[in-house]
Amino acid sequence: MTPTFAGRWRQAVSSNPSGTFLVWEGPDGSTRSWSYAEFDDLVARVAGGLVERGVQPGSAVHLALTNSPAFVALWLAAANLGAWVVPSDPGATSRELTGHLERTRPVVGVCGIAQAEAYRWALRDLEHPPVLDVVESADTELSGLAAAPVEWVRHPAPRPEDRAAVMFTSGTTSAPKGVEVTQANYAFAGDVMAAASQLGLTDRQLVVLPLFHANAQYYSFASAISVGASVALVHAFSASRFLAQAARHQVTHASLFAAPIRMILARGATPVDGLRLRHCWYAQNLTDQQYDEIAALLGCQPRQLYGMTETIPAVLTCRSLDAAPDVMGIQTLGCQVDVWDADGRPSADGEVGEVVVRGVPGATLFAGYLDDPGTTAASFSKGWFRTGDLASRDAAGRFRFAGRRSDVLKVSGENVSVIEVEAVIADHPSVLEVAVTGRPDPMRDEVPVAYVVPHPDRPPLTAEDLSTWCEERLAKSKRPTDFELVTELPRTSVGKIRKFLLTAHDS
Repeated sequence: MTPTFAGRWRQAVSSNPSGTFLVWEGPDGSTRSWSYAEFDDLVARVAGGLVERGVQPGSAVHLALTNSPAFVALWLAAANLGAWVVPSDPGATSRELTGHLERTRPVVGVCGIAQAEAYRWALRDLEHPPVLDVVESADTELSGLAAAPVEWVRHPAPRPEDRAAVMFTSGTTSAPKGVEVTQANYAFAGDVMAAASQLGLTDRQLVVLPLFHANAQYYSFASAISVGASVALVHAFSASRFLAQAARHQVTHASLFAAPIRMILARGATPVDGLRLRHCWYAQNLTDQQYDEIAALLGCQPRQLYGMTETIPAVLTCRSLDAAPDVMGIQTLGCQVDVWDADGRPSADGEVGEVVVRGVPGATLFAGYLDDPGTTAASFSKGWFRTGDLASRDAAGRFRFAGRRSDVLKVSGENVSVIEVEAVIADHPSVLEVAVTGRPDPMRDEVPVAYVVPHPDRPPLTAEDLSTWCEERLAKSKRPTDFELVTELPRTSVGKIRKFLLTAHDS
């Protein structure tokens, strides 16, 4: 029988009731922990509160919350009720929230105190506004959300195909799409990611990335629940506190992006005593130097992965014995990944093509895009999901990222990969990070433009320095025509660079 997320939670509670499930570190540094049985009691009471507010199987619950016990309890309560959550970025504007609310029509909406004003503005013109609850992110009792506990033995178990979430994509290049995630999807993500990271009952995940994003849900929480492990949750990522938090909470596993890693390094972090980390996922490439520096700080070799909200687990993961800063990974056990050329045929080893993923929609792949069958159908070809990402694969099955389809510029008729240009610029010792975009050009169609964040602790950097650096390392067509030194790059809340904002700045 296909497992469900609610079923995985019930198994963890019954198998490891006294084992620690959640350790919470609040904004003031205070901590509280719950066993699986204790947190299940909280989930049952929060579920009772949702039922009192009209939530039934199939209902939507909207969340605009920072990392908090409330987010976790509401997520699990909805999943066990057979309802589904809509997690939005708590930093979203009223307009963005209105769009999510109009498209999902939740019965209940929950936000933090800091989000309350924007949330109430978002509700003004809704025909069917949800019941709104405002909670404090540090609240560990959740009495305002709770009611008489639901007796799970009397409640019908959700089915594998039941919707468990709709997550809106970050919109780095286009308008957000609502990704439908099922009960079976969450269970599959947890099982696959637990196996890929060798996660066991006595291990502990550290979650610093935002919970409204798929990374924290799929790779950290779902995997921990899959094997009855524990999670240390902090309210927000802090580059200066990350290592100390990892040591204090005795975590063995963590997950990051390249951007937070660069932030840790930019802070001039030094090794911390008492670290027990033996595994750390990360996404997006690092330079060789950055990789060596972070590995020395963490005490383990970080392993790159590749996945999307739509692919459910990370479909590519580096093996522990073959981790490298420029390798996305190999095909994850239980996943099917290929590279296709422009004609939809498998690319030869070493040739760049589009990454495609095959699976069962609603089970091992997302169920579809919310109320958008046309976009869903267009995202597949011959049963394979087209990611839009480019990569090459070597004879050993290792994938290397080559950008998105939109990351290939046409400069005087020649294909120029912005990923290649970014890699060359990132190797400059005074560069912290870089983003390269295309700018229209009347003579050459388009030309590369580089936005560079200088490293704060390295020698000063000028545009002339970068121009000379690229002249020595790149063909003329690949050299940026302009270098703009900036203090930071525009990002989503999980660190992905929003390149379209850089392009808008150009225009």
